[in-house]
Amino acid sequence: MRIHLIAIGGAAMHNLAIALHKKGFEVTGSDDVVYEPSKSRLDKYGLLPAEMGWDENRITADIDAIILGMHARVDNPELLKAQELGLKIYSYPAYVYEQSKEKIRVVIGGSHGKTTITSMILHVLNYHQKKFDYLVGAQLAGFDTMVKITDTAPIMVIEGDEYLASPIDRRPKFHLYHANIAVISGIAWDHINVFPTFADYVEQFAKFIDTITPNGKLIYCELDKELKQTVEQSTADVIKIPYGIPAHEVRNGITYLLPKHTALNVFGDHNLMNLNAAKQVCAQLGIDEEGFNAAISSFAGAAKRLELISAEDQTNVYKDFAHSPSKLKATIHAVKSQFTDRKLVAFMELHTFSSLNKEFLKEYKGAMSDADLAIVYIDAKTFEQKKMQPLTEQDIKQAFEDDSLLYFDNAAQLETYLKSLNYQSTNLLMMSSGTYAGLDLPKLASELKTK
Repeated sequence: MRIHLIAIGGAAMHNLAIALHKKGFEVTGSDDVVYEPSKSRLDKYGLLPAEMGWDENRITADIDAIILGMHARVDNPELLKAQELGLKIYSYPAYVYEQSKEKIRVVIGGSHGKTTITSMILHVLNYHQKKFDYLVGAQLAGFDTMVKITDTAPIMVIEGDEYLASPIDRRPKFHLYHANIAVISGIAWDHINVFPTFADYVEQFAKFIDTITPNGKLIYCELDKELKQTVEQSTADVIKIPYGIPAHEVRNGITYLLPKHTALNVFGDHNLMNLNAAKQVCAQLGIDEEGFNAAISSFAGAAKRLELISAEDQTNVYKDFAHSPSKLKATIHAVKSQFTDRKLVAFMELHTFSSLNKEFLKEYKGAMSDADLAIVYIDAKTFEQKKMQPLTEQDIKQAFEDDSLLYFDNAAQLETYLKSLNYQSTNLLMMSSGTYAGLDLPKLASELKTK
């Protein structure tokens, strides 16, 4: 098979390219720019384009499939040439389905927790030496790529998000996988540039349920009212399996699953719900509760998901991918609840299109109220880059409904302030889906005052 990927440098695209190369396909690709770590990883496998930019001469009639990344435009010259030649053109989720349609497909959807639930399932399957393929949205310890596709694995575990599949396929990605076993972790409005109303957004999850194969399994969080209502209203031919927070206790900053007191490396109600979702999936794949608990006790978490950067006496420093209102609230609550005897400094970076929209910003009401000190950072250049109306400090405080919240738009001033605080019996939680204001987080953690 000869495959060409247009916009090969994307996080999912470059991992798919590597997976197909490992499968034995002839893989080529193109992009106008490729950043790290994609650049080094593609180069390692001889897949980095020799020249950047688009060239229609790369597209020839002997190519078996074109995979089109979201970064490409509808007028991309390579895409136009492929259309002219009548080549098969896939979005990456459509091609993943093409490669997995004879397998049991487990698809994890939801507005939050997708990567963690997927990671937990992979960890448990790996622990029990099961054969499986996967697609996950973060680099995991023990897995050299974020995508694996083989001919022999009977299962494929897929993190399925609701963003658009490609520039010429405007369906949400998770609609294309046709799950045999599906998970929905929750519904909290996001991607307002694509789904301008909450009703539009919720509709995508109702449609996702309809894409599950007949008599398939739908595992869903019954504690999410909107999700529960959506599931109950669905007439799809699926078996509905609800889950909530498992029985547990917290002692000395460690969470234990009950009744057998299985110690965990992760914590927080949101992670316990994620764990319960993974447990339900694994049960459908033949792994009982005892086998699941034996494996999950060594799960250390996905990258940037409450990732512990440093721990010194009574001060822990974490980084987390949280950026949407629901993720922000759940993550802050988790750290504060786990360490009730410590103060919490919570810093988050707003940088996504949704979060910088003045109307959507109202969704952040009370999202940081559990923190003892709440800090919001926005790079002043972001508004210009996104061609958006700048937000003011007062806009931020009004939206969060917190007059004590601190606002920074200068990274150097933010760093100076963070270092000026005393972190004795205090945790620092830094949250962003971006660059964390460009801070060197391990270096920052090592320089904090704790006495």
